[in-house]
Amino acid sequence: MIGYLKGELARKTGGYIWVEVNGVGYEVRISLQTFSALPDEGEVTIYIYQHIREDANLLFGFFSEQEKETFVHLISISGVGPNTALVILSSLSPQELNNAISQGDVSRIKSVKGIGAKTAERIILELRDKLGSIGDSPNENIPSILNNTLRDEALSALITLGFAKSTAQKGIHQALLEMGPEASLEEVIKWVLKSS
Repeated sequence: MIGYLKGELARKTGGYIWVEVNGVGYEVRISLQTFSALPDEGEVTIYIYQHIREDANLLFGFFSEQEKETFVHLISISGVGPNTALVILSSLSPQELNNAISQGDVSRIKSVKGIGAKTAERIILELRDKLGSIGDSPNENIPSILNNTLRDEALSALITLGFAKSTAQKGIHQALLEMGPEASLEEVIKWVLKSS
């Protein structure tokens, strides 16, 4: 199993990155928390969860060990797969999730796209005692980027997170109307995730 990758950041989008290690490029799926914490280029260290199934060998990457640990706890819950866990961690930081769980805030967790009341209750019930030590992931603001690039990146990330293209496009348009052209990629995607 791969524990972490340390190498050159070859590509960075809202849904995944490519990390080049000794001439091999690894495609790694990431959350918005990790996206916003990573630099745009240079050497990076990404903590990896390797998900092997019959038809795929997927890598999920995290900027911090805390976020990876939260991800592993989430996928241990029946009905929460790796993609759903990534959507949760794109909407809520480990600390926000921890707070929602410790306060029994079903509506906060239910606000994440694809999470119903029963799943939110199960997350709270099963993780209440496990997430006590999880802290906030490092987070940096994403610099403002050109509107078209922002739309393309947001669309790519939302499709990766399971949105239909037309739904994602409408959501991005509404987010930009509400927040204005200075909105960051992370803000736009979070807005769409919470409004769906």
